[in-house]
Amino acid sequence: MATPSNDKAPWQQADPPADEDRHEEPVWTGLLPAVVPADTAPEDEQHDGHDDARRGASGDHRGAGQRRAPGRTGGGSRAVGAAEAAGDDDPDEEARRRAALRRDALADEPRLPKLQQVFLVLVLPLALLAAAVRVVATPLFLWAEYHRPGFPADSYGFSTEERMTFGSYGLDYVMNWAPPAFLGGLQDADGAQLFLGSEVAHMTDVKIVLQGALAAVAVLALLGIVSCLYLRAKAPGAASGALFFGSWLTVVLLVVLAVAAVLGWQQFFALFHSLFFADGSWTFRASDTLIRLYPTQFWMDAAIAVAGLALLGALAIMAATWPTAFRRHRALDRVRRRQELKRRLAGR
Repeated sequence: MATPSNDKAPWQQADPPADEDRHEEPVWTGLLPAVVPADTAPEDEQHDGHDDARRGASGDHRGAGQRRAPGRTGGGSRAVGAAEAAGDDDPDEEARRRAALRRDALADEPRLPKLQQVFLVLVLPLALLAAAVRVVATPLFLWAEYHRPGFPADSYGFSTEERMTFGSYGLDYVMNWAPPAFLGGLQDADGAQLFLGSEVAHMTDVKIVLQGALAAVAVLALLGIVSCLYLRAKAPGAASGALFFGSWLTVVLLVVLAVAAVLGWQQFFALFHSLFFADGSWTFRASDTLIRLYPTQFWMDAAIAVAGLALLGALAIMAATWPTAFRRHRALDRVRRRQELKRRLAGR
C-alpha cells in the first residue's frame, strides 16, 4: 500500500484501486463485503470436482444393465450446474459488469468537498440568525417586552392590554398569508381605523421580505443538512470542521453588528431598512399606530434577543465540533474502516 501524502485530507489517503483485469466474484460476509478471485475455487469445491470426475470415470466402466439411483445422473449436481451455466450470459459481459460495480464501489471519494465545506461555513450564520428571528417573532416575546420593567408606555393612550392585542395582530400578519384587510379592517375603541394605508403597505412589505428570507434560509439549511450527512459518510471530519469555522464566523459577524449598533443605532436601523424597503415607505409619525406599538426600544430589545440567541447557538455548535483529540481519533478510525472496506471490495 502506498504511503498517503501529508498534504491530503484524511478521507483522501486511500489505497490505489485494484487491477481492473482481475475477475472477482463478490461474496458478502456479515455487514462488510469481501471479494475472492473467480479463478480461485474453494478447496471443498475442488475436491468435489475431483470426486465427481472419479465417479464419472467409474460410471463409464459399469455395465449397461446396471441401474443408477433414481433422480441421479452421471454428473450429479455438476451436470445441472453445467446446464445452468450454459444458459447464463456471456462470461466476458458478466466480468465487465462486475468490474464496473467494483469501480463504482472504489470510486467513493467525496465530490467537491472543499466547496461543500465553504457552503456550510456560510450557511450556518444565516441559519442561526433566521432561527433566532423566528423565535423572537412570537407572542411570547411580545408579552415579555410589554410587561418588562422600564418599557416605555404609550403617551397617546394605549394600555398594556390594548398593545398586546393590537401588537399581536401586527405580528400575526407578517407571519401568515392573510390579505391586507387583516390589518386595514381593524378599528380602535372609538371606531376609527387603527392602521393607516401606509402602515398596512409597510407591513405587507415586511411580510414579503421576512417570509421570503425565512423560506430561502430554510432551503439552504436543508441543503446544508444533506451536505453534512454526505460529508460525514464520505469524508469523516469534514462536516464538523466546517461547522466549527462557521460558528466562529457567526461570532465574528455578531460582534461586528453589535459594535455598529452600539456606535449609532439610528444609522444602523436606517441602513438596515434602506436595504430592503423603498425610501419613505418605512418612516412614520410618533402618533401612528406602528410607532405606538413598536417603539425604538422594542426594536433594540428585539435585536439584542436575536443576537443573544444566535450567539448561544453558535457557542453550542462550537462546543459540539471542537477539534479535540478524541474527535480526531474517531474521524481517523472511520477513515481506516472505510479503507478496509475498500480493500475488501478490491479483494486485497
